[in-house]
Amino acid sequence: MTQSTTAPIEGARVRITLVKSPIGYNQRQRDTVRSLGLRRLHQVVEQKDSAVLRGMVDSVSHLVRVVEPTADTAVKE
Repeated sequence: MTQSTTAPIEGARVRITLVKSPIGYNQRQRDTVRSLGLRRLHQVVEQKDSAVLRGMVDSVSHLVRVVEPTADTAVKE
């Protein structure tokens, strides 16, 4: 993930994909991946964008990929 200088937009969502196994990394990083809702490789979860979420993603940025859905790719709820 690249550093974002913009603040999260209220109500915005991000898609997070686990692209590398946390096996071999310390327990804290494995716990962070798990708390993001990721259990399997290539699993995609959609979370509300927040400063807390950005911090978690930043700490495991070498294991995950983040995509900010655009209006045409956003999941309808």
